[in-house]
Parts: sequence; structure tokens; C-alpha cells
Amino acid sequence: MKISEFTEAELVGRLRCGELLLNLGPFVARLRTDVATIAHDIALVYADFNTSPNDTFADFYVEVSLESGLRRWVKPQVRFYFDGRPSFIPLPAAQAFAMLEWGLNWCVAAHSHQYLIIHAAVVERDGRAAVLPAPPGSGKSTLCAGLVNRGWRLLSDELALFDMDSNLIYGMCRPVNLKNVSIDVIKQFAPDAVMTQPVPDTTKGTIALMRPPVESVKRMNQPARPTWVVLPKYAAGAPPMLVRHSRARCFMLIAEQSFNYHIHGSRGFDAVGQLIDHSQCFQLTYSSLDDAERVFDDLLAGRIA
Repeated sequence: MKISEFTEAELVGRLRCGELLLNLGPFVARLRTDVATIAHDIALVYADFNTSPNDTFADFYVEVSLESGLRRWVKPQVRFYFDGRPSFIPLPAAQAFAMLEWGLNWCVAAHSHQYLIIHAAVVERDGRAAVLPAPPGSGKSTLCAGLVNRGWRLLSDELALFDMDSNLIYGMCRPVNLKNVSIDVIKQFAPDAVMTQPVPDTTKGTIALMRPPVESVKRMNQPARPTWVVLPKYAAGAPPMLVRHSRARCFMLIAEQSFNYHIHGSRGFDAVGQLIDHSQCFQLTYSSLDDAERVFDDLLAGRIA
């Protein structure tokens, strides 16, 4: 069944019993929570995702639960659990859904070593993928959200799953994490985009999660071949500028932005080399999503060599 086929009351019940198994591309996550608002946000941004029967093997068992004692009633807090063990410090209850999303990212990054896991957004069109690695504040998620609202397929906003045997990238197509001014930027750029209510005062500022496009969710299990590595950099008022970037520097950036590069040793080194060898490397400076979209259209059409 799809998430949209459950009533919110049914979602609340399944989540309380730990019987909601969410399909996330190559992974299945079993979710448990006693925070009712999480069911509302899951219904909102995971509406098009499939679930699995209760007896299905789950890669991750995760829970976000209210703290006991006084903290359940006075300035309530929530804690994230992985396989029944507390994994992070508590956060305010208003940040419960964000904690679930961040916790799922951690589950994948810390345990899924069948892939080289790169901190990067990935979008695809016509079978070709653009990898967008960048540090926080570079406009990566904003650019990713803009492109997937203009016909590009979302593979991931945060974690690129690079298969070291096939040299393909797999995706999870989970909600896009937007922060601060990016929330209003995307609302203006894509008025039909569905988002959670903004949550202020997190460690990342104000955040909102954007629902992935339905077509991206339908094609979640289709990998893509990396064709471009584009380092985005937002600069207010700057004209769009796409310039070639050093392959050596791109190699180092991808290695630095990989969560498990050090675990794979020489295999990780070879994998990053394959990714860079088969991709064109650029740096994109932009201030307008419309301009950035035109640049990516030019890449796709081969007008930029």
C-alpha cells in the first residue's frame, strides 16, 4: 500500500506499534513513534511512497519517542533510537520529524557500506545524472529542489549512493531539506510544491521538508549514470557562470564529502576515480534558479562542451 492509502489515524496506530515499513529505494525502514505529529508529516511528504507488509525484512529499525518524566510535559523533548538504542541527544518535540529525517540519513551513511556514500544531491534527466556536492550554505538543496520542480528526477537531496561495481548511482528520493530563505525561494519558484510547516530554531536554522515529485518516487529504483559533477555556489546578484573545474580538485572534494571513503580503502579510491573519469566537472555560480535551470538545460542539450 501507498502511504496515501492510509488514514492519518491508521498511520498513527501503525507508528505506535512499530508496524509502518517504508520503502526507501534500496532500503526498508521500520518506523515507530508516539509523536502524533510525525504521522501528519509522513502523510504529507511521503504520500506517494510504498509500504511493505509487517513481516518484511527491514534494514533499519528506528524510533522517535517522547522523553519520559517531566520532559514529557514541560518543554517536551524527543529522542532518536536505532535498533532500540538511543543515538543522539534529545531535541524539542517540535523538531520530531526533522529528527526522524536526520536520523534516517545517519542510518544510511553509517551502515550502508555496500555503496560509496557521498554527501551530495543527485538529479537525473534522460538517463544522465548530475552530482551536486557542496558544503552547507552553498545552495545545493535549493538548486536541487528547483531542478526537480522543472522536470529533473530526484535521486537524493543529501546522499548519493554510488555502486562501485556498476558505477551507477542509486537514489532514495526522500523529501528535500530546505533551510531558512530557501523555503520562500522555492515557494515562489514552484508554488505547487508541497512542504511541511517551517520549524524554527533547529541547529540548521528554520527548516521545511519538500515532498518529492510523484514521477521521481515512481522511478525510485532506477539508477542513473553520473555524467556531470557540478559544484554549486550561490552568490546574491551574481550572473550565472559555469566554468570547468579541475578533475584533481573534484576528486579530492568527492573523497572529502564521502562518509565511508576511508572504510573502502583502495576500492574507494578507484571508485572516486571512476566517477570523476566518466563525468564532466564544473563549478556553477548562480543567484537565480531560472538562470541555473537554463544552464542545466544547456548541459543536457550538449550546448556546453
